[in-house]
Amino acid sequence: MEGVPPRVPAQRQPDFPDAFGDPGALRFCVLGPVRASRGAEPLATGSPQQRALLAALLLREGRTATAPELIDALWGDEPPSQALAALRTYASRLRKVLDPGVLVSESGGYAIRSLPDGALDLAVARELAAEADRAGHTGDLCRARDLLGRALALWDGEALAGVPGPYAQAQRVRLEEWRLQLLESRLDMDLEQGCHAEAVSELTALTAAHPLRERLRELLMLALYRSGRQAEALAVYADTRRLLADELGVDPRRGLGELQQRILRADPDLAAPAAPAAEAPTARVRPAQLPATVQDFTGRSSFVAELSEVLASAEGRVMAVSAVAGIGGVGKTTLAVHVAHQARAAFPDGQLYVDLQGAGGRASEPESVLGSFLRALGTADSAIPDTLDERAALYRSVLDGRRVLVLLDNARDAAQVRPLLPGTSGCAALVTSRARMVDLAGAHLVDLDVMSPDEALSLFTKIVGAERVTAERKAALDVVAACGFLPLAIRIAASRLAARRTWTVSVLAAKLADERRRLDELQAGDLAVKATFELGYGQLEPAQARAFRLLGIADGPDVSLPAAAAVLDLPPEDAEDLLESLVDMSLLESAAPGRYRYHDLVRLYARACAERDEQPPSERDAAFARLLDFHLATASRVYAIERPGERVLEHIAKTRHPGLSFQDRDQALEWLFGEANCLLACARQATSAGLHRKAADLLMAAVDLGESGAGSLQFTKVAAAVSEAAAEAGDPWAEARARTMLTHVHSICGRFAEADAEARRALAVGLPAGDPVSSGQAPNQRGIIALYEARHEDAEAHLSEALAAFRADGNKPGEAAALCNLSRVHLATGRTATAVELAGQGIALYEEDRSGLALRLANGKYALGLALTGAGQTARARDVLTEALEVFRDSRQRFWQGMTLYRLAEVQLADRRPALAATQAEQALSVLHGIGGEWRRGNVLTVLGRGLAAIGQTDRARVCWSEALAIFEELGSPEAESVRLLLSPSAVA
Repeated sequence: MEGVPPRVPAQRQPDFPDAFGDPGALRFCVLGPVRASRGAEPLATGSPQQRALLAALLLREGRTATAPELIDALWGDEPPSQALAALRTYASRLRKVLDPGVLVSESGGYAIRSLPDGALDLAVARELAAEADRAGHTGDLCRARDLLGRALALWDGEALAGVPGPYAQAQRVRLEEWRLQLLESRLDMDLEQGCHAEAVSELTALTAAHPLRERLRELLMLALYRSGRQAEALAVYADTRRLLADELGVDPRRGLGELQQRILRADPDLAAPAAPAAEAPTARVRPAQLPATVQDFTGRSSFVAELSEVLASAEGRVMAVSAVAGIGGVGKTTLAVHVAHQARAAFPDGQLYVDLQGAGGRASEPESVLGSFLRALGTADSAIPDTLDERAALYRSVLDGRRVLVLLDNARDAAQVRPLLPGTSGCAALVTSRARMVDLAGAHLVDLDVMSPDEALSLFTKIVGAERVTAERKAALDVVAACGFLPLAIRIAASRLAARRTWTVSVLAAKLADERRRLDELQAGDLAVKATFELGYGQLEPAQARAFRLLGIADGPDVSLPAAAAVLDLPPEDAEDLLESLVDMSLLESAAPGRYRYHDLVRLYARACAERDEQPPSERDAAFARLLDFHLATASRVYAIERPGERVLEHIAKTRHPGLSFQDRDQALEWLFGEANCLLACARQATSAGLHRKAADLLMAAVDLGESGAGSLQFTKVAAAVSEAAAEAGDPWAEARARTMLTHVHSICGRFAEADAEARRALAVGLPAGDPVSSGQAPNQRGIIALYEARHEDAEAHLSEALAAFRADGNKPGEAAALCNLSRVHLATGRTATAVELAGQGIALYEEDRSGLALRLANGKYALGLALTGAGQTARARDVLTEALEVFRDSRQRFWQGMTLYRLAEVQLADRRPALAATQAEQALSVLHGIGGEWRRGNVLTVLGRGLAAIGQTDRARVCWSEALAIFEELGSPEAESVRLLLSPSAVA
């Protein structure tokens, strides 16, 4: 059993700002080694006994200690013969070091006085804890949790470390008990705010360090249960009961037993944590996302009253504003926004808004919307889970207890909406859609039709002005009738007239009466929307019209200003002027600073205009080609920053656009992950344009999106689409590269059979075509897969083939990768010495190629860490794996971060540090959640079980091993046999 409790993981320690006041004042620390400093300058505190005197005086906080009391504190029952003289010597020396008047002599004793507020870390910790207690009593758990974290961060190891004497020992015990109480309070708040998954690894370590502390066991049970690990939670109780009986001869306290019973009956109250706050804000976030309401809102009075009445009740009702005919521009959004603004007072905790883009072919995925909503509600990115069900559950938990209005605009169908609905009363959802959502349970349906003639004329009059309309009432009625009484068409027509003071209403009516200017579709079904937009399109200057047409070509959800500039072949500042003018004319939306998007129906109309009006027609293809080149060139720059020296970039298709430049790797990665949806949409669209080679190359340049686990599902779908399209087109290079990328992401996700099949196909088409990229990467991937499946001869053969291909291409980083992978094969087959040697050769190649601390060098260190672990060089293995872990974290490589934590857990086991092994295995499980596949999860669970068994938590260990065994048996993996041995009675006896 380790004697020193593991530190709280770095990501769970809040930053602690300077709490000591004057930076030049005296400061004292007792929550760790006893230290004194003046500003940043450390002061000499002398011998251990002299530090013991300083500590005794500091802990009395200004009260006088007599000489006999201090002698007893320093030496106890056996003081030296010259104890009093020694005490006076220590005091004299300290007086010379400290400021004048700080250490005073009085009544035959000593005291430390005149210290400024915040000079002693213990006093600061007490004030923070008291403030946290006050915040907790007022219900501000976020602030209370933050304050407790800041107090705990003041500890620097064991309090009064190295200070001798009975007094110091007694104070150490007291301060450690207080620290644990604060820690338990903070962990309790973690669980109240939904941070149960994060808390498991910390509680695993703490229960190992303090096995008899039942409150920690209770918190661990609750955290495991809320993380969906009921069997492990019950196993913790069994472990605790056995330990207490063996060590103390007692049963667990009542609260622990009651929690076990509640877990057994799945008490619903246990699974209802409040909103998570992994990075606790100082105040609850109150989103206010509603678009602005129009000042000239007209009519719809019955609908407004009906919806406002239902919203006012706010009893978990769901409203759907539905246009039966599905006509765009009928005013669904305008009505919903207007009603939502009127109801804001009933929802003091905020309003959420999203355009679900349901009318087009690229409807928003609920997972993405939930991610945006959770961030808007104050949830940190690190606390947002990956799967739809988990995000929806967390979203409902965050909304619990709040009164929030959710406006879901332009929904495709009920299936898209259901995960986005609040789960409790007090919140309400307002939904607009072209479809009537009869299958949306509990919805209050409103069928919104076109305006009545009176309402239409009233809206027209508000925009144009009563004087002009009154003078030509019949012509005004003709105008609104020609608009089909569609609010959007009326608004566009009226705005044109209002902007042209020389026109009369009759002039506008005559223009609309002309079928060449007003399409018949204006009064016929869905085509009415196209005719309505034709009015606005006709007002554009040639440059504006060109921009409107060409920007609609891209499939992405929105477009950045640099990408738009590439499409238009203009400098960014000129492109921005055009885009902003389109925003002013309501033909384009400003999604965020520097980003623009179309309403989905407007995008369809823009494309129709491009097909009809763009001359020469080849300019449409050229515009998309420029967009593809922009994405490919920029993604290649990111790839080069992350993987310097890779030959891949020399083999991709050349681009005419130079792409963006980046100041540093953080900026580059921010662009890549921020543009993920647009970039992958562009790759998919490129296949329809016949640009298969560049589509495949774009996937290679953006491989981080698949490798990180952040967008592996979408990456997989696009890679599959590019592969099939390239195969149909007879483009072997594109097919081989796309299948190689598909291999990679399948392997990352643990789908080894699919990965190997794709790699074989890649080689089958790539080798005859002479593609240097797939010729090296595909056999390299096959070797990794064979290694995972314990087919070591196959693995060595494939990796040798990859090594030869990389060397033939002069690809040093590729050669290094193959050597590192061969190292793992040698390690698996007992050739430990050569495993270390091969990994070292790989790292040397990376460093020779000036890769520095780039991503691939971290992969090399990962391989070397494995080899060193097998060779018994655990200290060195831990160092290189820790270096790799930092790079993976900086590169947002969640997959590799999780795998490195798992390997570090193995090192800790080899080093006989089981509590640390269990902690890091728990962290690996958390990071790899949703990525990596079941086989890897089984391996991590096996290591976690070994760590738990070694610290006496055998029941929980068996739960982990049983889950791992089920995984391996289902997969037919050879690891099942070793797990069966672990589960044998003798293994954990």
